[in-house]
Amino acid sequence: MDVYFDNAATTKILPEAEEIMFKTLRENYANPSSATVIGLEADRIIKNSAVTIANFINAESSDIYFTSGGTESDNWAIFGTAKACRGKHIITTKTEHPAVNMPLEELKAQGFDIDKLDVDQNGYISIEELKSKIRKDTILVSIIFVNNETGVIQDIENIGKAIKDVNPLTFFHVDAVQGFGKHNIDVKKCRIALLSASGHKFGAPRGTGFLYVKNGINLKPIIFGGGQQKGKRAGTENVAGAASMAAAAEYCYKNIENNLINVQAIKDYISQRVLTDIEDTFVNGDINASPYVLNMGFRGVKSEVLLHALESERIFVSAGSACNSRKKIRSSVLLAMGKSDSDIDCSIRFSFSAFNTIKEAEYCVALLKNKVAFLRKFSNVR
Repeated sequence: MDVYFDNAATTKILPEAEEIMFKTLRENYANPSSATVIGLEADRIIKNSAVTIANFINAESSDIYFTSGGTESDNWAIFGTAKACRGKHIITTKTEHPAVNMPLEELKAQGFDIDKLDVDQNGYISIEELKSKIRKDTILVSIIFVNNETGVIQDIENIGKAIKDVNPLTFFHVDAVQGFGKHNIDVKKCRIALLSASGHKFGAPRGTGFLYVKNGINLKPIIFGGGQQKGKRAGTENVAGAASMAAAAEYCYKNIENNLINVQAIKDYISQRVLTDIEDTFVNGDINASPYVLNMGFRGVKSEVLLHALESERIFVSAGSACNSRKKIRSSVLLAMGKSDSDIDCSIRFSFSAFNTIKEAEYCVALLKNKVAFLRKFSNVR
């Protein structure tokens, strides 16, 4: 059987999302900016999709902007804020995704002052350290909600409160790419100004995403052209993509509690059996983090070797962020958590969806026992 435990990289499209996507492609092919009847119908689909998505984060539909995915949304939140605000100080963490890190490095080269918060051994920031770093010229705090490598969930409600307590003018950006569709998010309660999400992480097609921009924020565009989406994000809207993403979100949030129970059982089974039955193993990050992600180390076995050994049996996992997997660099997330090079080099990530089963988990653990024991016989790492 095929066992797909790499859902943090991308998810299989949900049947509900696939159905509405192809229906919209066939029937609602007009340009949503067109003044024709069929163009207005396409525009109505865009607006209705925004309403659906906004409802799940307690936002206004007019504050939802459709993008090509999480990377564009993160880039827009960062560069758009930098262009709109006078200050040049931004705060982030040492465990962000490259879609946040790389734009901030670009701004640093342009003269911006970037502070990166430390994390503890479980991957959590210190809110007190955050408060101490906020200045009068701090324009943005950008913090990931659910870490893509470890599943660690930052306390965005108290983080949002802390930011506003120190500097009410500082914007709070949340990278919710691994959180939207899997965990509840309330942008008002958490005082979030900007929130990024990516459709292919929760059952919508690749190439879809959105950015929530709180009403009243003068976020500057980074894509120019025909003035679509209130002049903020030019380019003909992906009507089918928006409709598909809304359908996926609706499915995920309608079933959010059952999905959490299902994936928690799978994560618990794998972590407990591995820690009990395979010696010299460990969990990276808080074991009580998001049930959708489990990062574990197998001392004495290189992660890439174990990954391919499992792949040979049609079990698909990863050795960290999919965006870094071909660059042959060590995880900055695990480094920031104080992990040694040797522990990083033997760590792999399992990431789950609501469609994974305990039977798959049992099959995976059985093969892990066999593969790890076999590979350790030929390892000179230990």
